[in-house]
Amino acid sequence: MNWIILILGGFFEVGFTLCLGKAKEAVGSAMYSWYAGFIACLFISMYLLLKATQTLPLGTAYAVWTGIGAVGTVLIGIFVFKEPATFLRLFFIATLIGSIIGLKMVSSH
Repeated sequence: MNWIILILGGFFEVGFTLCLGKAKEAVGSAMYSWYAGFIACLFISMYLLLKATQTLPLGTAYAVWTGIGAVGTVLIGIFVFKEPATFLRLFFIATLIGSIIGLKMVSSH
């Protein structure tokens, strides 16, 4: 169950980076709505990370959480913000995904 909590926390990390990027593009009340989403996602993400680390090893949980955030943020950048999807960028994202899976597999919990 704590792995699910950790994965959800990683998704909320992606959410706060998405909100940050959208806030940068917005003006007026829309900008403040995106910043509110950023704060909400940030709080939820940190809370879920905190809950997950009550039973999962801290180093593994943090690495997986940030890895999910990094992969998700790069994918959001490519698909939402039209950042380049070069071969090397995708290659290193794939190695990061492999590392996240490897950490999960060797975790004692």
